[in-house]
Amino acid sequence: MPTTEFISIGEIIAMAPPSGQPGEGGLMSFLPMILIFVAFYFLLIAPQRKKQKKHEKMIQSLEKGAKIKTVGGMFGTITGVKDDCFVIRIAENVKVEISKEAISAKID
Repeated sequence: MPTTEFISIGEIIAMAPPSGQPGEGGLMSFLPMILIFVAFYFLLIAPQRKKQKKHEKMIQSLEKGAKIKTVGGMFGTITGVKDDCFVIRIAENVKVEISKEAISAKID
């Protein structure tokens, strides 16, 4: 008998459960997938959401005079607040506008 990588229709029918016996329940076959999703939620999604909310709260609390660190690694002091960005001083006579999303941390 030659070996092939394809399964014939007869082999597929032979693998099916007998018609008199019911197969596994529909819900029981999805139970492992549901458990994996729940584990992902509690191990990955929930902590990330908590971290994101904490970061948003920190951004909203920033005001003029606060020392910050950007995601690019620059340190500066906020000299002005606009709708969607901050004006920060990174050196003497050097001011830049930076997006609020680009702030990574407040330096105490």
